[in-house]
Amino acid sequence: MALSCGIVGLPNVGKSTIFTALTAAPASAENFPFCTIDPNIGIVDLPDERLDFLCSVFQPKKKTPTSVKFVDIAGLIKGASKGEGLGNQFLANIREVTCIAHVVRCFDNPDIMHVRESANEAAPIDPESDILTINMELALADLDTISKRQEKVTRACRALGKEEEKKWASWKSAVQKIVPLLQEGKCARMADLSDEEKNAIQDMFLLTMKPTFYVCNIDEDSIAEGTNEYVSVVKKYAAEENSEVVVLCGKFESDLSEIKEEADRKDFMESVGLKESGLATLARTAYHLMGLRTFFTGGSDDCHAWTIRNGDTAPKAAGAIHTDFEKGFIKAEAYTIDDLRTYGTEAKIKEAGKYRLEGRDYVVQDGDVLFFKFNV
Repeated sequence: MALSCGIVGLPNVGKSTIFTALTAAPASAENFPFCTIDPNIGIVDLPDERLDFLCSVFQPKKKTPTSVKFVDIAGLIKGASKGEGLGNQFLANIREVTCIAHVVRCFDNPDIMHVRESANEAAPIDPESDILTINMELALADLDTISKRQEKVTRACRALGKEEEKKWASWKSAVQKIVPLLQEGKCARMADLSDEEKNAIQDMFLLTMKPTFYVCNIDEDSIAEGTNEYVSVVKKYAAEENSEVVVLCGKFESDLSEIKEEADRKDFMESVGLKESGLATLARTAYHLMGLRTFFTGGSDDCHAWTIRNGDTAPKAAGAIHTDFEKGFIKAEAYTIDDLRTYGTEAKIKEAGKYRLEGRDYVVQDGDVLFFKFNV
């Protein structure tokens, strides 16, 4: 699936450190702005304890997780919408991703220069100002996109009259709601739009319409509490947008990513009071914001997690395995991971009447375990 999550933020907030820990790929993380010129791209296995549980039941020869695609995009500064700091290139990279992980610096470190309005001038740590700087640049880019489209709409309506006016009615009403928000540096996704209005503006690919969550990059001293004064500021701001927040320590996650033995990883996390990696939460949040869901197939050869879009029907899900499965779909045998937890085996699930037969119209649910019958 050509879906990806872009990691954005000001320079030196820890984007590339987090990306490297996520993907175990070599992203530049030097302490100077714009060290990441071309976006780094990495495919990340999605940690999922449901798949682990399925494997504990079937004891397969192979375990196949689903994955998330991440793009590490270089730091933006004030003026990016006008091309400052290679802004045009970076904005183009953001336009290509499906959702955005906005990394915010929530730690003090005098050895790492914090910049906001100028790549050569240090700025105080201020999460709200940092978020507003990025959002304003994205909003200004969106205003430019809308302005260019408005010129086209105006010309078309003048030339073709009332019928053309009707065609653009939903677009105009959507823009009337969005523009005032953008002018204040707020995001277009905060506008209360009808389905018709959302469809009307979809082909503009507005940056601030993209699903976005905030990643608070904290220091190691804040891991145990999972918060600090900076995180509280981000959470308050995110709540106004109805956006999610993930809190992690990029330095800790980077060190954790170098530990390969699972038992050693668990001990290292427990030493700071963590039950799960912050990156696992980040990956799951991105996965769901991209509108992706997971179903499973189980057996002695392979326990497999499969990615589908939210709302996909059983034939579509079958097609994720093989196109022939979709073409020749007959039915799907189904139960849930929770059913398996409750009853322990497929046989007992059947005895309890929880084993289902689903047809072509069935919308696959996140966590379904499926077995497809097909004929080609």
